[in-house]
Amino acid sequence: MRDAPQYAAYKRRLYRILGGYVVGLLLFLLLLAWAERRGMSRFWLGPIFMFSTVMVYAGIGIYGRTTDPEEYYVAGRRIPPVFNGMAAAADWMSAASFISLAGGLYLQGFGGTAAQPGGLAYVLGWTGGFCLVALLIAPHLRKLNLYTVPDYFSVRFGGRWPRMIAAFSAVVCSFTYVVAQIYGIGLIASRLTGVQFEIGILLGLGGVLLCSFLGGMKAITWTQVAQYVILLLAFLIPVSWLAYKQLGNPLAPIVYGTQLQKIAQLERKLADDPAEREVAAIYLQRARDYEARLRDIEGSLQRERSAAQARVRTLKAQGADSALVVQASRALAALPRDAAGAREAWTRAMQESFERAGPLGGVPPHSQAFAGDPQGTPAERELFDTSRRNFLALMFCLMVGTAGLPHLLTRYYTTPTVAEARSSVAWSLLFIALVYLSAPALAVLVKYEVMHNLVGSSFDALPGWIAQWAKVDPSLIQVADVNGDRILQWGEIHLGADMIMLATPELGGLPYVVSALVAAGGLAAALSTADGLLLTISNALVRDVYCHEINHRVTPEQRVILSKFALMAVALVAALVASFKPADILPLVSASFSLAASALVPVMVLGIFWPRTTPAGAVAGMLGGLGVTVYYMVANASAFRTWAGLPAGGDLWFAIQPISAGVFGVPAGFALAVAVSLLGRRH
Repeated sequence: MRDAPQYAAYKRRLYRILGGYVVGLLLFLLLLAWAERRGMSRFWLGPIFMFSTVMVYAGIGIYGRTTDPEEYYVAGRRIPPVFNGMAAAADWMSAASFISLAGGLYLQGFGGTAAQPGGLAYVLGWTGGFCLVALLIAPHLRKLNLYTVPDYFSVRFGGRWPRMIAAFSAVVCSFTYVVAQIYGIGLIASRLTGVQFEIGILLGLGGVLLCSFLGGMKAITWTQVAQYVILLLAFLIPVSWLAYKQLGNPLAPIVYGTQLQKIAQLERKLADDPAEREVAAIYLQRARDYEARLRDIEGSLQRERSAAQARVRTLKAQGADSALVVQASRALAALPRDAAGAREAWTRAMQESFERAGPLGGVPPHSQAFAGDPQGTPAERELFDTSRRNFLALMFCLMVGTAGLPHLLTRYYTTPTVAEARSSVAWSLLFIALVYLSAPALAVLVKYEVMHNLVGSSFDALPGWIAQWAKVDPSLIQVADVNGDRILQWGEIHLGADMIMLATPELGGLPYVVSALVAAGGLAAALSTADGLLLTISNALVRDVYCHEINHRVTPEQRVILSKFALMAVALVAALVASFKPADILPLVSASFSLAASALVPVMVLGIFWPRTTPAGAVAGMLGGLGVTVYYMVANASAFRTWAGLPAGGDLWFAIQPISAGVFGVPAGFALAVAVSLLGRRH
């Protein structure tokens, strides 16, 4: 098919359509930039961007509607490598990559700390994972003409349990991933339109369903191509603009090293600043106060509640201003309701205060390789080893998890041939590298902007975007005059990882149209990944579970219809979970990689390269790998330990953080699969 004249004409038509789309998008940006200069209100720019881009995706989704199983599940297996590479890159450029990667680099630097592996672990792990996909997985799966990843386990091992466990694992890791995407959608939609976070989730969810509900993989593929163009422009324009503003050269990945040296100088200056030390001392005292409260939780909670009630009564008796009474009443209502809630809230506050009491407000030096010192004291050497160990563990989990993510592997079922599947992996890596090479540069440029221009500002003249982002979610940005000098210190500002990229244009003083473009790019990244994940979950539930285990008489067309309604139901459940804001985007996404790595990759690789793998070995490997990973994550989760009354900190193995639990699950999966396969053949 690849050399057929019809296929060549088909590709030429696709290139013409793509060229027209890019030109139209650029003209649309220029038109809105002109409208802003002519006085168009920001109140209109954000909604216009969101409505226009979502309508483009929805139009493509409606145009690509289908009930044909081959089109719905694998887009007819006729997507050319370049376009499949763009779609895979958009599928991959989730809210974590677009929104949180630069934020992780900003907060953790290159090497990170013992508790937070550095941001470069994400860049190296996610990029290296595509090499594993190209070498180990994608071409071999494409040869089998499958529809879902659990199909492979059924074809290779037979029986019901390998498919069932693979389907369950696909649902678990994909659902964890999609919750993070919908959280990002709500974050961006609420910022663009000004509505509440929960309403923003519903607005974005409508875009997800319009893209994926009607056309499945066929519609998702072409919406992802359109979304990739938007997110690429949304990432490169602000980082290039910021680089040109600071250094006179828009090639940010090449020139940002100059700012890295300046940041090192500013870090040394801030570390010696008396005002910064005063802020750190105040946070240390707060941490010790929380520590004291945790020694007598019941008594401390009762004393705080009594004091808050007394303050409300006193203000009312004195006829104080109503604003003061309302503020005191809110403080009373904000107190934990019981001892368990107090333990969780105060433990979290104590840990945060201890962290912000450290040098540079708990943020490691940006260019530091790892925490600690390999030539220092025993404590410093141990800290260095722990930091390096966590960095390598996270990078391992992200690399192996990339090779096991069902929604990504299914992407390579859509090419016409095995060779083009391998080629499309290379195109995916190229399109991803265009963004990933700029992410470290963006983090450095933003940190320099904050350190050089924002720190030292008067609290009476702070930019308006700080208050605007605080309204979206107070956890995204925290600014407080801790030492009362009315001057903003580095230790008094805390930016959440999920807002660094989104706030870059405003922080750098760029036109608001660029801010709207960045938000639209983040929305495109979250929508594109959510589409693929929801399709993966619905297909696993309907095709791999319902049609094989419950009702065998379902026709292919009925499968497609059931998959569509399952997709809608899963989307609503994921939106409900995301509305509770369970965690930041980056930890949620990283957890899904550990789950996919441990549950699917060991048995998948053994099934491809070791013919002696048995069905019993496959079942043991999947259950063992997944079980070890889930146990380690849950047992060391702060919320679970607080609920169970266990000491804070967890019971870490080799000091590895729970985010990298897959580093234990993957070897367990390999070992169990091999051992059970060998024992079974002996008998």
